[in-house]
Amino acid sequence: MYIPAHFEENRLEALHRLIADYPLGSLVTVGPNGLDANHVPFEFDAGKGPHGTLRAHVARANPVWQEVAERPDALVIFQGPSAYISPTWYPSKHETHRQVPTYNYMVVHAHGPIVVRDDEAFVRGLVARLTRKMEAGEPVPWKMGDAPADYISQMLGAIVGIEIELTKLTGKWKLSQNKASADRRGAADALNERDSDEQRAVADAMLAAPPNLD
Repeated sequence: MYIPAHFEENRLEALHRLIADYPLGSLVTVGPNGLDANHVPFEFDAGKGPHGTLRAHVARANPVWQEVAERPDALVIFQGPSAYISPTWYPSKHETHRQVPTYNYMVVHAHGPIVVRDDEAFVRGLVARLTRKMEAGEPVPWKMGDAPADYISQMLGAIVGIEIELTKLTGKWKLSQNKASADRRGAADALNERDSDEQRAVADAMLAAPPNLD
């Protein structure tokens, strides 16, 4: 990933927070037919390994868990909030007209080797924890015990666990740090006027990011 110095994010806690807040990752692997991508919700354990550990499950029918036996190295991409930035939002555009459109975003690339965990105890625990996290905001959270035991066992048998102890984390926070403070504020104010929570999240991140041009 190309990362200009003013967009680099290397604070471990910030990278971990994005993974935890946006757990749907793009799992990129190399199989017999070349590059492959699967989109998987991950559990993140920040305390295991120097950069943390990802755990997930894939369908047993998905060949990826067998293909990684020969090529275990993987990349998982986690995408945070993103938003289009119009040049008309920059005050300097109306003075010099020397601005162009862009897109702001936050992304984390997580690297590490995949270990296949094809055992029911692992996937049962993983599914239970993921379910508790995802259901936490529901008025009546669904739990595995709500379904018949034989049905849950059947469903668990149809998936395979994977675990990735991360060897490298890189982050890119493209948040107009290369713009003058008035332009950065103008774009953030425009996003805050929108009805989208995602656009407002980008605006908040833009205002919190340390500037690199003033």
